[in-house]
Amino acid sequence: MAELSNEITLNGIQQIGIGVQNANRVFNWYRRNIGFNLLVFKDEATASLMTKYTGGKAWNRKALLSLNLAGGGGLEIWQYTNRKPIPPIESINLGDLGVNILKLKSKNITSVHKKLQTLNLDLLSPISTFENQEHFFFKDPWDNLVQIVTCNTSFTESNKDCGGVLGVTLGVSDIDTSITFYKSLLGFDTVVYDKNNTFEDFSFIDNQENNYRRTLLRRSETKVGGFGTLLGPCEIELIQKKNATPKKIYANRYWGDLGYIHLCFDVSGMKALGEKAKKLNHPFTVDSSSSFEMGEAAGHFSYIEDPDGTLLEFVETHKVPIIKKLGLFINLKKRNHHKPLPNWLIKLMRVHRVKKDL
Repeated sequence: MAELSNEITLNGIQQIGIGVQNANRVFNWYRRNIGFNLLVFKDEATASLMTKYTGGKAWNRKALLSLNLAGGGGLEIWQYTNRKPIPPIESINLGDLGVNILKLKSKNITSVHKKLQTLNLDLLSPISTFENQEHFFFKDPWDNLVQIVTCNTSFTESNKDCGGVLGVTLGVSDIDTSITFYKSLLGFDTVVYDKNNTFEDFSFIDNQENNYRRTLLRRSETKVGGFGTLLGPCEIELIQKKNATPKKIYANRYWGDLGYIHLCFDVSGMKALGEKAKKLNHPFTVDSSSSFEMGEAAGHFSYIEDPDGTLLEFVETHKVPIIKKLGLFINLKKRNHHKPLPNWLIKLMRVHRVKKDL
C-alpha cells in the first residue's frame, strides 16, 4: 500500500457544513431545487472528537454528504439526534464573524433565478453585476444565506443549471490579517478585488447601516489530486464592517447548532499541513489521527480555527463507495495522491443519485 504523501495539495472545497433540525428535509430541498442529488453517505454516530466545540460532551448526530455532479463542493448536512439545536441568539448581519454566505456556481443564472421565484422564499434578490460577475442572493427555508454566481466551469454536462459549492463569504475582524492567513496556509494568493463601499447588491440583505471592506481571494495554483476535477476552482470572499463591531455567529452556541458550521477543504498531505499550521500558530484543534469512518466513506480529518475562530475542516479522503453491494470502492491510499481520479471513475458515483425524497 502506498504511503500517504507529505506534499500538501489542496484539491478544493469538499463541503460546507450546515447545522439543521431535520437533515432529511434539508437534503430533499437541495436535491429537488439545487441539484444536490448525489448522496455520498448517510451516517449516524457519536461526535466524540468534537467535544471541544460541543460543551465538553459527545453528542449523537446524523450527517449526510450530498454532491452535485455538475461540479463544485458538497453540503454536509449535520443534525443533532439527542439535542435540540439552537438558532443564532441575535440576527446575523453581514460581517459578523464566521461563514456568512454559501456561494454556489451556475452556468445559467437566469434559469435558476426563475425557478427560485416559484418557491416563495423570504429573500430573493434580483440578478445584479459586481466586478463583471452576475449573481444574486436568496435565503433557503432555514434562513441560510446563499449566493448564486455565474461560473462556466463544470464537471459534467448536466440538465441542472446550478452546480455545487464555489466558495464562501466570511465575516472577519481584520481583512489584512485574514488575507495573510489564507494566503500563507492555503495558497489563496490572488486578490481579485479589494473594495471599500456601501454595496448596492448587499442592500437586499442588510439595511446598509455599515460600510464594508470586501475582498475576493482565489488560488493561482491549479494542481489538484483525487476529486479535484469534480470539486473545481474555489474562492473565499472576506467582508469586514468598517464602522461597527462584528459579533461571533457561534458565540454561546455549539458547533452543529443551526447555520453554517464549518468550511471544509479536501487535501492531500495532512501530516505536512498539520506541521505548517502549527508553525503559523494555528495548530490542529481536532485531529482524527489516522483513518476515520463516516458511513461507508473513510478518511483523516482535522480542524483549525482561522484568526477569528471560524472553523476550517481538512479531510484527506481514503475511501469512497461506488457500488457498496459489490464491494466496489475508490481507495485513494493505493494511488498517487496528487493525480486527479479519472473522470469516468468519478462519474460511476451516479449510482448514488437519489430520485425521491428521503
